Amino acid sequence: MDFDFSDDQRLLKDSVDRLIADRYTFELRRGYMKEATGWSAEVWAQYAELGLLGLPFSEDLGGFGGGAIETALVMEAFGRGLALEPYLATVVLGGGMLRHGASEEQQAELVPQIVSGDLRLAFAHVERHSRWNLGDVAVTAKKDGSGYVLNGEKSVVIHGDSAGQLLVTARTAGGQRDRDGIGLFLVDAVDAGVSRKGYPTQDGLRAAEISFANARGVAIGNPDGALPVVERVVDEAIAAVCSEAVGGMGEMLAITTDYMKQRKQFGRAIGEFQVLQHRAVDMFVALEQAKSMAMYATMMSASDNAAERRQAISAAKVQIGKSGKQIGEEAVQLHGGIAMTMEYKVGHYFKRMTMIEQLFGSTEHHLAYVADSGGLF
Repeated sequence: MDFDFSDDQRLLKDSVDRLIADRYTFELRRGYMKEATGWSAEVWAQYAELGLLGLPFSEDLGGFGGGAIETALVMEAFGRGLALEPYLATVVLGGGMLRHGASEEQQAELVPQIVSGDLRLAFAHVERHSRWNLGDVAVTAKKDGSGYVLNGEKSVVIHGDSAGQLLVTARTAGGQRDRDGIGLFLVDAVDAGVSRKGYPTQDGLRAAEISFANARGVAIGNPDGALPVVERVVDEAIAAVCSEAVGGMGEMLAITTDYMKQRKQFGRAIGEFQVLQHRAVDMFVALEQAKSMAMYATMMSASDNAAERRQAISAAKVQIGKSGKQIGEEAVQLHGGIAMTMEYKVGHYFKRMTMIEQLFGSTEHHLAYVADSGGLF
């Protein structure tokens, strides 16, 4: 199998790597976090100029026509820079819902606005009781004329406080955990029935608690059978954050090995002590395992076989969670007390790894799924 990048993919990688290197120094990132939105509108505009916001969309809609590999290249670079912008929320999650679920008319209206950087989306799905069960939905949607009226609450909506439109899962029929009867609805974030409370998460990004009180929404696709679309897009998003995690883990290893060459104890660089070299090698092995599984997840995320795709994605999420924890803990311990300070990068990478481990299901959650389904095919 040929794992070499195409010329277009190499060009994309070089472009996004240069952008992140230029615009995401540690000090610049701290400045972006102080913005009202928690990220840089100027950098977001540069994403649009480079075509990153149109990456997964068809050329007919003004997009790049890329796939999972192109998304992985971008997300890995974002992981290295600890990028704050709502790319995952808008392009991967929101854009994925539109690509797989929306009508041609809806895509023609919304996608060009995403590509230009004018429209930001957020996927409002998590509810406090759901515990990563994508079919556990209590928010209701009732037919009202040509649209729907939504009532209920969503939690930890990634970048939900700065989105212009919300993609909301809501129940149109059935019981709270029934797979059928779940719809996907587009809701204007400034609708009178929408109440948002934004807050920073521990990794420096933003999220929101959102309440719907007779909020008006428009159905995206089948209002009674949107769960398969949601599951597919979440699988694609997990593959994307696996690549992001690989970028972050690689930076933690690079920073740690550089520190080991400079930090001296007993008149010698600590990197000369064999026991610490062994720990650095263990970090390298964990990173290589994570890279392999992230690549596997990227390839399998495009599969139309839902069972095979989900098993592969869950297996990758397990390895990413384990590797992220191991590399993060080793990086912090090998740095000593300095790694626990807000002024040093390593702790920020570890925080992001911790959030990724919980995002879309913890390591234990996905390990149980892989075990219950009989392992990988």
